[in-house]
Amino acid sequence: MARRKGKIQMWTEYLVVRAVLGILGSLPRGSAVRAAMGISNAAYHLLGNLRKTGRTNLRIAFPDLSEAEHEKILRGTFRSLGRVLGEVSQFGKATPESLASIADLTLDQASLDLWDRLRSERRGLVITTGHLGNWELLVFGFAALYEPMAYLARPLDNPLVEELTVAIRTRLGNRPLNKTNSALTAIRLLRNGEFVGVLSDVNAHPKEGVFVPFFGVPACTTAGPATMAIRTRSLLYPIFCVFNEVTGRYELVHGSPIEPAMTGDRDSDIAVTTAAYTAEIEKVIRKYPDQWLWIHKRWKTRPKGEGPLY
Repeated sequence: MARRKGKIQMWTEYLVVRAVLGILGSLPRGSAVRAAMGISNAAYHLLGNLRKTGRTNLRIAFPDLSEAEHEKILRGTFRSLGRVLGEVSQFGKATPESLASIADLTLDQASLDLWDRLRSERRGLVITTGHLGNWELLVFGFAALYEPMAYLARPLDNPLVEELTVAIRTRLGNRPLNKTNSALTAIRLLRNGEFVGVLSDVNAHPKEGVFVPFFGVPACTTAGPATMAIRTRSLLYPIFCVFNEVTGRYELVHGSPIEPAMTGDRDSDIAVTTAAYTAEIEKVIRKYPDQWLWIHKRWKTRPKGEGPLY
């Protein structure tokens, strides 16, 4: 069991986060992003445990690549995190116009048609996104350019930092749903034909997830999105906001929409549906490997009888 943080530690973390965001937020956007990427580059050199985790993950996911290729992807992960930090620091002064200038969040025709069909059928949509590209900009920008959304998120273990981040994320009307106690609220929204965003690419506890293939290796994956979709007959749609190195702007990319399995065998339906959206997430990560969060212990939870990978 993790040791609870004391008040001094919580306040220290809060003041550091607030100071960093405050300093970056006072800078012009370009300067803030460059400075944040400088911070993330320093983190790459200083945080050896995260580098170790990233290298382990890359050996699991891309066993055929060389160590040099792994290292290139890993450095990209830290650069991507720097971009996320820099952009988030600007949310306090962002407008729909400023967001449109840095991100093309235009829905393609297939997505627009899907959107119209779901609206006409009053079906909900579970957006299964992940820690790829700029997930914070995806949710924030969607609220600015389309409409606010509800999103499921596990609260941070520091309530002061959690309150600060929620204030930033919800400035334009987005609604946070505590992942541990708001499932019924999310289900109600979906049954009303609304949509709910979920970060669906992190390691899950065995009580909360099912093992499905991820880069060919069983990964314990949250069953929440599949469970909600099955209970509400909602569609699942993997959507991401990635950075285009050529244009210097962010853009929407997505996988294929997924109909939840509805055979009546609950456990099998959840596993099949979870495997389907996880496979779509993997496809997009393979296209943009240097923008995914390789420093997270994605394969930490192992099936019974298997030893640890970290």
